[in-house]
Amino acid sequence: MNETQDSLHLIGDVARRTGLSVSAIRYYSDEGLVMPAGETVGGHRLYDLDAIARFEFIRTLRGLDTGLEQIRRVLTGTVSLRDLLAEHLDVVESSARELQEKRAVLRALVREGSTAERANLLQRLVSMSDAERQRTVDDFLDVVSSGLPDAAIEKMRDEQPRLADDPSPQQLDAWISLSELLKDEAFREKTRAYLRETYANEVGERMSTPAVREFISAAGGDVMTKLGAARGAGLEPEDPAVVRLADEFVRQSATAADVTIDDDLRRRLADVYSRVDEITAEALQHDGYRATEGRYLELVAIINGRPDPEAELLRASTPTEKDDEPGLGRFGRWLSAAILATIG
Repeated sequence: MNETQDSLHLIGDVARRTGLSVSAIRYYSDEGLVMPAGETVGGHRLYDLDAIARFEFIRTLRGLDTGLEQIRRVLTGTVSLRDLLAEHLDVVESSARELQEKRAVLRALVREGSTAERANLLQRLVSMSDAERQRTVDDFLDVVSSGLPDAAIEKMRDEQPRLADDPSPQQLDAWISLSELLKDEAFREKTRAYLRETYANEVGERMSTPAVREFISAAGGDVMTKLGAARGAGLEPEDPAVVRLADEFVRQSATAADVTIDDDLRRRLADVYSRVDEITAEALQHDGYRATEGRYLELVAIINGRPDPEAELLRASTPTEKDDEPGLGRFGRWLSAAILATIG
């Protein structure tokens, strides 16, 4: 009897060892999660070391907000601890995403002083499923691209928003803003008008042809890479190797655009590249672009966690305090001189 009692512990001792309250220990015992190993003569419950270990295990799981039924499944062997923890992790991660979504909504509401109706709208927007988000984007692109050349908005279709499983507050804020814009009829109409003005004309249609798009992404890019390397190596525009590359660039450009190769074409290309920084900055800062296509691409870049490519290009075409001639402009003027060197 003494040996048995020495190896068993009264409920008060179990409470001190496990950090659980006496009432909690009684409750878990009454629920059948941990059975006493015996009783004293006076009817007090006694627990062995195995029971104490089970109480400590229960305390750990309860600290993770695990439900009693889930704990029972582990203790009875219905489910493994690993599977239970994986299941619980899914719940915790889902809760974390919901909290981040709510934080984004609250920040937007505080910032904009919104009504209850708008609060409901924002909550619905950030709680969209991936399929719903994709349908929203597809519907917007279908509407604004109506009547345009097939490849005219290829860049917008390629750069679609992909909200991460664990988005930052900035990404959620961007998604809220983008969702509202995509559903805004005025924004849709403004974007459609800008795209038609930009692409639904002779120049736009020609620039949107598959041959030109392929040239820009493949052959043209390859020649441009070689030209950039030549300039980086310090070669002058009149260097024979540079002139050969410039001539190849002119020929590939003409083939892609289906125009005649002549001195007039070479002069026109040289003129364009001599002003490439001005042309780029003007296009990217155009009010119509910034308010429509540019705004869409800017928000998508934030949502996707990538730098805004248009902003990077604008910085490349804008002088800084340390350099009054931007890198894009220097390269353009170098290429312009190389193209002119191909004449005669």
